[in-house]
Formats: sequence, structure tokens, C-alpha cells
Amino acid sequence: MDAESRIVALADVPTDSSYLFRVADEDGDRKEAILVASETAETGETDEPAESGASDETADGDASAGSVSCWLNYCQHFTHIKLDKGSGAAMRNGELVCENHGAYFEADSGYCTYGPCEGATLTELEVTVADGDVYLADEEYRFVGAGPIEDDDDLTSTSNVEF
Repeated sequence: MDAESRIVALADVPTDSSYLFRVADEDGDRKEAILVASETAETGETDEPAESGASDETADGDASAGSVSCWLNYCQHFTHIKLDKGSGAAMRNGELVCENHGAYFEADSGYCTYGPCEGATLTELEVTVADGDVYLADEEYRFVGAGPIEDDDDLTSTSNVEF
């Protein structure tokens, strides 16, 4: 695997939240993405793209083996709303929760099971688990770095409430 596409060690992907990182598309547009350890994955390491499924868990709540899912970090109800706002996405019973709208998304499929965007699906990015690390394998994006996009230049409100 290419070192430039390495996102994080699999053991560092939390099983009770998400791992936030940045990607750029072919035009250089930056986006945020999240890794989520799935609940029912096969254990072991592979050179194949991670399938929807889950991951084993260590005592400290991190993925130790298995697979992860990767999604762009945006709710499907209003796509400027982030699921992970910098401290890990809220999760309940194996589902990602949009804290703005109360939408629930299955962690392994991205399918919205409840909320204003019920039936929609999160945008998936391909990842690969190899030698204990998670790599970005999506041909439309390149890995930029860990953490959120830092954009403090625009101080306008992103509220959905209009006056």
C-alpha cells in the first residue's frame, strides 16, 4: 500500500465514535470523511477493500481487527451539517446519529433508518485494511490529513433558520 494513502492504524479507530480526517477530490476541493468501526465484521487483516461489517474491539474501545466503513462527514438532510464536528460522531446502537436533526445512519451501510432523510444513504469512500492500517483506496479522493478542515475565515452563520 502507498504510504501517502495511509489514514490511521486500525487499532486507533474508535468503536463507539468515529475517526475524522480530510480528503481532496480530483479538483482539489477539500472534504471531511469519517471512519467507523462496524459491529459484525470478520476478524483478521486483508488487502481487499473493507466490506460493510464490524470490527473486534479492544478493552479501550478501539478497533483491533476486522473492517471499517468510511463516509463523507455530511448528513444527507442538509449536507453542510457534519456528523463528526471534531470530537467524534455520536453513535447509538451501532448507528451514527446526526445531532442536528436526529437522523440515524447504519454504521456499516450508511443507510438512514430514521429522521428527515430516512431512506437516504451516506456517501461512501473506499478504504482498505492491510497490515494493521487503514488506507484510502477511493480513486476519486486523496488523503490530506487527520482532523477537521480548519476554515475560520467565513464567520457567517450556517444555521438553517432564516429571519
